[in-house]
Amino acid sequence: MKDITVLDRLTGGSSRVTIVVHTHPDGDAVGSGTAMLGYLTDIKRKNAALIVPDSVPDSISFITKGFEPGSVIVFEDERLKAEEWINSCDLIICLDCNSFSRTADMETLLRKSTARKVLIDHHLNPETASFDLTFSKEGISSASELLFWILMETPEIEGDASRLPARCAASLLTGMTTDTNNFSNSVFPSTFEMASRLIEAGVDRDAILVSLYNNYRENRLRLMGFLMSEKLTITPRGVAFIILDKETQDRFDFKRGESEGFVNMPLSVAEVRMSIFLTQEDDIFKVSIRSKKGVSANDCAARYFNGGGHEQAAGGKLTAGKDLASLKDAEAYILKVTNEFFGI
Repeated sequence: MKDITVLDRLTGGSSRVTIVVHTHPDGDAVGSGTAMLGYLTDIKRKNAALIVPDSVPDSISFITKGFEPGSVIVFEDERLKAEEWINSCDLIICLDCNSFSRTADMETLLRKSTARKVLIDHHLNPETASFDLTFSKEGISSASELLFWILMETPEIEGDASRLPARCAASLLTGMTTDTNNFSNSVFPSTFEMASRLIEAGVDRDAILVSLYNNYRENRLRLMGFLMSEKLTITPRGVAFIILDKETQDRFDFKRGESEGFVNMPLSVAEVRMSIFLTQEDDIFKVSIRSKKGVSANDCAARYFNGGGHEQAAGGKLTAGKDLASLKDAEAYILKVTNEFFGI
């Protein structure tokens, strides 16, 4: 309760608030970010903006609808506006990332800012030294769920989810739904309670599910079929991996965000213990790792893929010329390091 009091004092005493999330924002980042934006503007009546390092994928852009024009700023598209906002704010709230290092080109600006700084995150190893106030919990489904329980304790809400602004409540449920893959992983008793309270408060979960899962382009379905039939490799040791290279992206007119959830699919195979999905972005591969209980995706990501995350869900990257001699060596690298990881 003491930390909630401090947060209430910080938000109440601020005049201009910057909300930031991690690069390549996913549903939880955008959901928690817009939820905080809605709370600050509708409840606290603050001048606030959510700044994302790069563009929000089309597949989850519906989350930002209903927010005032200019209140969600894409740093890579509106750099001068974003820099002016960060430099002039007196409070920064960082959501769904454990360090400013995950905010890409925004990192230096955020570190140099003299504004008070608050971290709200559910990942391992939060960089607490960079923040005046930290809310960090690993045993929770998502940043959206963590933010929900924080807001429930604020003086304005007092445990009544119906007091949350409608757009804030919808963003919270959407963010949690995406990060749990619609209640498929990282789900706790508190997660169901959160969902129950929000639905009881009037959030239309059916509409959220339609927007999330029944609103894709035809190309995504055809890409999914191609990857599962032609690009999926399953090793004798139970490691599944898929490499989404530039050639395949061009063939299916791939748009960022359209492969969301693909990494989970191979885990439906009984023998698969770990699934790795690589997406080419220029001279790097963005890496997503999922695993079944008893196998640490986080450990694998930290040891071999310059990343980390949660025990069964982690990410990282591989860079040509640094981790790989060339991008063509990705398959051999995966085979080598996963054999080593499983002690072969």
